[in-house]
Amino acid sequence: MKKVITDPQRQSKPSLLKKWGWLITIWFCSVLALFAVSSLFRFLMTLAGMKVK
Repeated sequence: MKKVITDPQRQSKPSLLKKWGWLITIWFCSVLALFAVSSLFRFLMTLAGMKVK
């Protein structure tokens, strides 16, 4: 079997659309996680008797 040697200069860079896609995906997931944690805290505080007027 032959070993394939890849030239580091020939590797293609990710497209701008792919970079923006990852940025938006990570941002959206972090906002969703923050919403989940804050909802959990609000639920626990309501159970403890702290009500929002």
